[in-house]
Amino acid sequence: MERWFHTLKTELVNHRDYQTRMQAKADIFEYIEVFYNRSRRHSGLGYMTPAQYEMIKMAA
Repeated sequence: MERWFHTLKTELVNHRDYQTRMQAKADIFEYIEVFYNRSRRHSGLGYMTPAQYEMIKMAA
């Protein structure tokens, strides 16, 4: 988990200045759902995106 939070901070949060907690929550949610879960490759999944991994898993 520490590595994931480090990635979140270095790729998103440290580059933004949020005025409200709601803005931060919305931005983090979008980062996770749009970028991290769909397009970012993960070494634990054989360098596939989670979306690619799920498609292969469902096809099997």
